[in-house]
Amino acid sequence: MSQSITIRVLIVDDHSIVRQGLAAIINHDPEMTVVAHAEDGQHAIDLFREHQPDVTLMDLRMPQMGGVEAITTICAEFQSARIIVLTTYNSDEDIYRGLNAGAQGYLLKDAKPNELLSAIRTIHGGEQYIPPSVGAKLVQRMSNPELSERELAVLRLMAQGMSNLDIATALTIGESTVKSHVNRILSKMSVSDRTQAVIVAVKRGIVNL
Repeated sequence: MSQSITIRVLIVDDHSIVRQGLAAIINHDPEMTVVAHAEDGQHAIDLFREHQPDVTLMDLRMPQMGGVEAITTICAEFQSARIIVLTTYNSDEDIYRGLNAGAQGYLLKDAKPNELLSAIRTIHGGEQYIPPSVGAKLVQRMSNPELSERELAVLRLMAQGMSNLDIATALTIGESTVKSHVNRILSKMSVSDRTQAVIVAVKRGIVNL
């Protein structure tokens, strides 16, 4: 009789209770075992190098180093890495950044245990796991024009309530340059004023208040 394959899983989340809950679900499945727990991105990279798990569950927002940075580093070093983003956030910017960094799956933390186990099996089998609701947001994000690094910086300062003059001072650029950046931001985001731009940016996860 052939021995069944055990899927080795690394869990990365900054909340201990979440890690324990996930481990209980995964270890209950006879075909899976949790090999390690990490509480931030750098710890995840160290443990990935040590254990080289079959599948990694990666939270996105963590102290010190977040999930996107960790995914980027791991995927650059290990091309066969299989990573599922597991997060509370379903904003299109988070989805885009996680998958763009190299993750093959995206799952929300309110998913049922069976969906989690199914996602792990799917990713382990070399396929992607993207629920329809997440896929729809990803398509929407990819159809939006990309903001430049400078436009993102201006948008983040707008979200802090800064005027054009304040932004110009903070970024050491001219006020007229800020105005043209703001106009391009409004155009790219298909909104008519700064307030709408900030609301859309927060909804999409581009800025965090």
